[in-house]
Amino acid sequence: MKSFSESYKAAGVDVTAGYKSVELMKKHVARTTIPGVVSGIGGFGGLFQPELTGMKEPVLVSGTDGVGTKLRIAFLMDRHDTVGIDCVAMCVNDVVCGGAKPLFFLDYLAVGKNVPEKVADIVSGVAEGCVQAGCALVGGETAEMPGFYPEDEYDLAGFSVGIVDREKIIDGSAMTPGDVLIGLPSSGVHSNGFSLVRKIFDVNKENLSASVPELGATLGETLLTPTKIYVKPVLVAMAQANVKAVSHITGGGFYENIPRMLKDGCSAKIDLAKVPHLPIFDLLQKTGNIPTRDMYNTFNMGMGMCMAVAKEDADKAVAALREAGEEAVIVGEIVAGDKEVLL
Repeated sequence: MKSFSESYKAAGVDVTAGYKSVELMKKHVARTTIPGVVSGIGGFGGLFQPELTGMKEPVLVSGTDGVGTKLRIAFLMDRHDTVGIDCVAMCVNDVVCGGAKPLFFLDYLAVGKNVPEKVADIVSGVAEGCVQAGCALVGGETAEMPGFYPEDEYDLAGFSVGIVDREKIIDGSAMTPGDVLIGLPSSGVHSNGFSLVRKIFDVNKENLSASVPELGATLGETLLTPTKIYVKPVLVAMAQANVKAVSHITGGGFYENIPRMLKDGCSAKIDLAKVPHLPIFDLLQKTGNIPTRDMYNTFNMGMGMCMAVAKEDADKAVAALREAGEEAVIVGEIVAGDKEVLL
């Protein structure tokens, strides 16, 4: 007998819709299968067997995050196939900062009403993010929560687990003044600062669909651009060069995130003229009359990741990153100081 409860459905939870969602998402999950996956979705836990050959002391590295209020843009545009990429990116980009390769990902989706096709769209983005990161989507949870979320809204979060040999952990401990800072361009606002973004633009369906000449796209398309996933090129650079520290530029911008990778006695001196430029940040600052320091303390400002590399390896690291598809640029250097960001 198939599971079905008329009483539960009357309360707003349709378990059969949940089963349909799972069936629709299976093809997306299948795209993320990599060596090590032991179980498919549907069990009580996702099983993964890591390859430990050659590792002396394997260390697991985990990261968790959500998409935040960027979801409001997706709601207004009724487009749901990209926010899953953001969700994965916010986790795996953190994991790789420690030198770890992400192994697997699980998501948590809470919806006001389970519309199977919509849920499958959301999960398709999660799967795409996993493919870009080279990790497996081994499970997740879709919770239908009527009366808690409006019917057309949802929240999305997740977490990733990666692995690194202890001797290869990157934690900034080897950092010295003279190390070179390499910046990796962002794809846009990514998934941070959207409470301020929404306030500045007073977003609604009409202005999100309006074309903005300086952006070369609509405002909505620009804001919904998924967070870039840096895992594969960063791992390539780590294998070929002496990478000493990595910072994922998220909420808090330069002033909060870059100091997290700095060793005591070191500061980061950045030449802003070298930081990749994106018109969306000019539009945000101009429209909202936002002080420059607040911009760099809220947004990635065109640089989604910053890496500290030994000076003698800087050119090698840049070449490796570019070969892997990243337009890496040298943006500054490590100097003596008190863990500050000098712009």
